[in-house]
Amino acid sequence: MKNLNIKEEARKLIDKLPDNSTWDDLMYQIYVRQTVEAGLEDSKASNVISVQEVRKKFELPE
Repeated sequence: MKNLNIKEEARKLIDKLPDNSTWDDLMYQIYVRQTVEAGLEDSKASNVISVQEVRKKFELPE
């Protein structure tokens, strides 16, 4: 989103929300958008770990 017009992207998010949306609904959509974009950037930068590594780190069954 860095290269896109932030205002226009915010308008698009707002336009997709139902008319009875709250501020919390809008903030959640922004949070989700930021989180997904950060994850995609990490993936592009090969800054990822495997599911197996996560399971091992948190001592979860495989």
